Amino acid sequence: MNLDYIWIIYKSNNKIAHNEAINSANILESKGKKVLTFDSTKETKKLVKNIQSKVRMADLAVVLGGDGTVLGAARHLASHKVPILSFNVGGTLGFLSHDKKLLNSKNLWEKIQQDHFAIQERMMLQANINIQSINSKISTQKSFWALNDFYFRSDRDEISPTCSLEVEIDGEIVDTYKGDGLIVSSPTGSTAYAMATGGPILHPEIEAIIVSAICPMSLSTRPLVVPAGSRIIIKPKGNQTRKVKLWQDGVSSHLLSPGDSCLINKSKDNAQMLILEQSASYYKTLTQKLHWAGSLIKDSESS
Repeated sequence: MNLDYIWIIYKSNNKIAHNEAINSANILESKGKKVLTFDSTKETKKLVKNIQSKVRMADLAVVLGGDGTVLGAARHLASHKVPILSFNVGGTLGFLSHDKKLLNSKNLWEKIQQDHFAIQERMMLQANINIQSINSKISTQKSFWALNDFYFRSDRDEISPTCSLEVEIDGEIVDTYKGDGLIVSSPTGSTAYAMATGGPILHPEIEAIIVSAICPMSLSTRPLVVPAGSRIIIKPKGNQTRKVKLWQDGVSSHLLSPGDSCLINKSKDNAQMLILEQSASYYKTLTQKLHWAGSLIKDSESS
């Protein structure tokens, strides 16, 4: 891999991540590499401006932080095919990241230049919102992207946050979900919010979409797994006070009113995740991050 130009994106307001970013930049610059360093929150606009101005794309984006930092980087970089190498620096679970100690491992950058890694493509989701003006027939559209999931929840905090959401899949109305909200998840997001609602875990190589209700009023409501090529349309129901907020990867994105609609489908672009192990085990990640079979892991470590 060519490593002449590298972006380092570190978790905002985190001293550990900031210090590691400075240290990594110094190491790479000492090797003759050009490096740009970005704060994941404060300087996101600067990163987007660089991308939109069609300056040279980075050969690699090094992301230092937790899963939220990785998700944000993926939303910006997937359409530009910039590989992401992430390390859990200052994060918590770090499901999408390498262990911090690997960042300072011997000959890390030389190994990457010699192609001692694997590129794992992660399916992204795209949401296109159609906003209908109350006073006219004019509608506007906005688009959003997510690596983990999109979810819909009531924007009302002063009362019980229930909402009604009509779901149409490939032209057929499937149900009107009543409850706290609805999650539309990618395989990557199947171990996040969707899992907390009782949804299945999908291997990242399985291209499918999970539709899962959040605390539904009907006990018969169950998560759905639909083909990746499905077109999922979600419409808030009720009067104009029943507004629903769209969230992308846990970030507040847009407010929808009854009459608006949101089309979610597979994005044409995948996130490019650089994996240092050429034959990385997804199941090992599950057992470690989700604390499965704890006694078995301890036995193997002690043997």
